[in-house]
Amino acid sequence: MSTAIVVRASGENLGQEFEEIFREHYQLVYRTAYSVTGNRQDAEDVLQTIFVRLLQREYPPDLWKSPKAYLYRAAVNVSLSILRSRKRLRTAVDVEELDLPATDNGSSDPDDEIQRSLLNAIAQLNPQAVEMLILRYEHNYSDAEIARMLGKSRGSVAVTLYRARARLKNLLKKEKP
Repeated sequence: MSTAIVVRASGENLGQEFEEIFREHYQLVYRTAYSVTGNRQDAEDVLQTIFVRLLQREYPPDLWKSPKAYLYRAAVNVSLSILRSRKRLRTAVDVEELDLPATDNGSSDPDDEIQRSLLNAIAQLNPQAVEMLILRYEHNYSDAEIARMLGKSRGSVAVTLYRARARLKNLLKKEKP
């Protein structure tokens, strides 16, 4: 990545700070995006989108307070946007394919189908629930660590995780033929 000169309104050079934030947190952003989207290219797009937006705008105050939490939340939100737009695109393509003759060659991978169902179900959850699920099951944080990171109580995290798992289970049941 080439070094960009980022200047705050006060004229202060932020290039060094930007590079430091990128180096410290790009893996968290990428892993989070990959966990939500299930796709390497989408995860790379999320990573690029977040850091390009930071370059284009003045840094938000939340970034300075807790860069890890801010970037994690941004990764989840951008990833969910990609999933939702992919779902809309798939629906538009599916409508166009209605006129095509059916061809079932039996080559669809069951694991791909499970992954697709899970991603569709995750896209229907609220972003806060997705954040907590990814932190818990992908990044292996405890409820207490998630609570500290997101500024919530441990009980609120536990309840949100419980409800999110239950909602995922119901959404996945509905998708089964």
